[in-house]
Amino acid sequence: MSPRLRPLRPREPMPDFVREALEERGLVEKYEARPPYQRNDYLLWINKVKREETKQKHLNQMLEELEAGGVYMGMKWNG
Repeated sequence: MSPRLRPLRPREPMPDFVREALEERGLVEKYEARPPYQRNDYLLWINKVKREETKQKHLNQMLEELEAGGVYMGMKWNG
């Protein structure tokens, strides 16, 4: 039996507005340095909400965490 206990979650697509925000703030490298699960979690968190206001709130939190480093989804991260 495979050591993987759960199936992999599908990869979330990156919306253009997220890519543009990363590029404008110079955070593409910091984003790409995060583990794949974190990148996917951030995109799922942004993509799953319906209200534009909430999408922007989630995007802004992701950008702030990438700038600060050591934070992932509001939690301390030692990556």
